Amino acid sequence: MSMQDTLADMITRVRNAQMAAKPSVSMPSSNMKVSIAKVLESEGFITGYSVDEAVKPTLSIELKYFEGKPVIEEIQRASRPSQRVYKGKGDLPKVRGGLGVSIVSTSQGVMTGKSAEAAGIGGEIICTVF
Repeated sequence: MSMQDTLADMITRVRNAQMAAKPSVSMPSSNMKVSIAKVLESEGFITGYSVDEAVKPTLSIELKYFEGKPVIEEIQRASRPSQRVYKGKGDLPKVRGGLGVSIVSTSQGVMTGKSAEAAGIGGEIICTVF
């Protein structure tokens, strides 16, 4: 059986690995997942990521902890395949009063909500991270 929402699977794997205090988590790779990992790394939510180009590409994410607690307290999928969530440049969500980030897929690539707002573009809200 094929998986319908691979991004929700990625988010769930990260959430479960952090609850189990794992140092890293691996999953099948895609360009969108690598873009999301890049944003998470630039915002300081993960230590790093790597893509193993074997028979099937695998994305490995190195999780980040501070004083034994996961840095990512909450990560939630916003847009689903059955119900897409699109917002304009002025309507991008603020996560916990600006303490968290929203990850947005725009015409210029995957970026944070703050970056998209600064660039004056909107897009599909992929997930929110706090």
